[in-house]
Amino acid sequence: MAEFLEALRGPPLVLGIDPRPELHGPGALKKIYGYSLELMEALAGKLAAVKFQTAFFEAMGPAGFALMHQLFAGARVLSLPVIIDAKRGDVGSTAEAYAKGYLEAYPGSALTVNPYLGGDALEPFFRSAEKSGGLVFVLVKTSNPGSGLFQDFESEGKKLYHRVVEHLASEAEKYRVGQWSRVGAVVGATYPDLVPQIRALMPHSPLLLPGIGAQAAKPVAGLGLLNAASRSLYYPGGKPNVAAAVAEADIYLKSLQTTS
Repeated sequence: MAEFLEALRGPPLVLGIDPRPELHGPGALKKIYGYSLELMEALAGKLAAVKFQTAFFEAMGPAGFALMHQLFAGARVLSLPVIIDAKRGDVGSTAEAYAKGYLEAYPGSALTVNPYLGGDALEPFFRSAEKSGGLVFVLVKTSNPGSGLFQDFESEGKKLYHRVVEHLASEAEKYRVGQWSRVGAVVGATYPDLVPQIRALMPHSPLLLPGIGAQAAKPVAGLGLLNAASRSLYYPGGKPNVAAAVAEADIYLKSLQTTS
């Protein structure tokens, strides 16, 4: 069975695939498929994983949703672990369905989830990750500027995201496989000062750090840190360009080597 935790042995860079049909012209879906496969193949040795933002595929309708699943398969052929960035979260039975539809359908993959509904809504995802060799990245501190409205809300001396971290740290111990846990967290690279704080509280959890490049965040080096670049790596210079993407990946990786 495929195992997502093996991604942590590779380069700490994640390619985010957020396709924009308008940048590909007529016959966009076919071109997106071909470009994505070519890009993944060119970058395969420089990546830990590939992250698919489901919203951009869903926006293209049923054919776009089918395209996403085809690209999941393409990534797996290239031995690239898949992160499904869907930010799912719902009551227990619905969470179970989401978990089966993504984690169990694609063994060895990871899924982003929303913790707002509480621990009982997270548990089905953790169980499915354990069953399928996958991983769950739970939203903790997101990269968008407005994240603090709720995530930084303070009660009894602790911010809301800190409460989430405390709960996840406890859950992570239940799902450890050696050094690492199947319970991870999403922490925006746009808040680099928080990364070591959250790492200290969740020492065995992989951390997914979005926001590299287009959101002006810089890569953050460290064990178990996966730096995700989407627009700047998938569309370097604002358009499809495989050669430029390879060059951009090299810049990110060099930055990570010099800061480690």
